[in-house]
Amino acid sequence: MPRSPIRAPKPTLDLTDHLFVFRQPIPGELASGSDTGSEIPFPPVPETLRSETVFGNDRPLEIEVGSGKGLFLTNESGRNPEHNFLGIEIIHKYAKHSAARLAKAGRSNAKMISGNAQPLLADRVPAGSLEAVHVYFPDPWWKKRHRKRRVVNESSVKSFLAALRPGGRFHFWTDVLDYFEATIEMIAEIAPEFGVPIPEEKAASSHDLDYRTHFERRSRQNQIPVYRVRYEKR
Repeated sequence: MPRSPIRAPKPTLDLTDHLFVFRQPIPGELASGSDTGSEIPFPPVPETLRSETVFGNDRPLEIEVGSGKGLFLTNESGRNPEHNFLGIEIIHKYAKHSAARLAKAGRSNAKMISGNAQPLLADRVPAGSLEAVHVYFPDPWWKKRHRKRRVVNESSVKSFLAALRPGGRFHFWTDVLDYFEATIEMIAEIAPEFGVPIPEEKAASSHDLDYRTHFERRSRQNQIPVYRVRYEKR
């Protein structure tokens, strides 16, 4: 299902405490942490992504890859204030929307990065430092020649495994059976340290936004099966 249109945050809403912008340097150009266009520059992404550098404390850190509209980050950071949450979203307007949701909710334990998660997880997250990695309803990239673009691939799974502490969790949900089955097989082959996938049950919802993500809400309301597992690093 395609993403629905979103409104840009009001220009008066200060997002500097909730949004980093990560630009990979172009050959011959200096790296920049500022935003694009005429917007106020946002803080550069710290060279090392951990609670101490991002939040100024030592609470357990969880990362969501592909945060979309930020529903998971907003809800989970409110339910679990003793943990920090960092979302990474490659589409800038969605990263800003998620940051605005966090700012409006007054979440001091959740922030967003606008940028590509793969180099950040591979190069800036210390080994064994994360409590959890969350990937919910990533783009399935239906065409076979595009499947290397999938968020959960061999390279990213190895990065997730390295970044997680022993006992740390990797959550993966999708409503695309082919993607689910291919991912389960791939993880079993290249990352045996994750052990067997543990099924996760859907939780009852008490109101219209009481879901893990907007995609989960749409899938469940349209009676589309959702495949949910988590792994726990050995």
